[in-house]
Amino acid sequence: MGRTRPRGLEPCSVGPGRLNALIDGVFAIALTLLVLDLPRPAGSSGLAHDLLREWPAYVAYLVSFVTVGILWIEHHGMMSAVRQISRRFLERTLLFLLFVSIIPWPTAIASAYARHGSQASAAAMLYGTVMMLMGLSFSFSWRYLAGHPELVAEPAQGAFPAGTRRALLGGLAYLPAIVIGLFLPIVSFGIDAAIAAYFAVSKSEVPGLIHRAAEETTGAA
Repeated sequence: MGRTRPRGLEPCSVGPGRLNALIDGVFAIALTLLVLDLPRPAGSSGLAHDLLREWPAYVAYLVSFVTVGILWIEHHGMMSAVRQISRRFLERTLLFLLFVSIIPWPTAIASAYARHGSQASAAAMLYGTVMMLMGLSFSFSWRYLAGHPELVAEPAQGAFPAGTRRALLGGLAYLPAIVIGLFLPIVSFGIDAAIAAYFAVSKSEVPGLIHRAAEETTGAA
């Protein structure tokens, strides 16, 4: 008799392609909703001035767009190595998408209250907390795949511990922003922007490993 896998670890009917379609849809909706909160002054007699004074909205939009865009690239790189989907991995992915889908909410609050004293502190702490939870939930997926290499293409398996550390760092990096947000909300928002910039100029190892392995396989054939 074959050995039965523990409940939740057996492959489920949702394949990588179908899961990728869901992930892309959630990211697309989140990115689209971000733009809906950009200012649209009504009945303005000084449109240029009114638009310029709404600069916090543009900064919040840019930081959130870059952050979500980077996460999509990182998640796509991770998923490029996934060959099977288990119930447990599906649950972790849905948790991650939960936080991706609500990013427009703290972004809108940050843009509205960034210059409102104590309320700016609450906005900065909320923004940093949601970003941290999104990053940590992403690291849960990396960690799960690192512990279940049978779900991952063999050439990429060695990159998953580093991917886990990278995602975990991305989540925990928001802790200082949350704490500082209580006293210096503008500095907190600056840290959020710096985190986005850092991950924009660095990248995951997984896609490169898969590409190199594919080239080696082709050359050997």
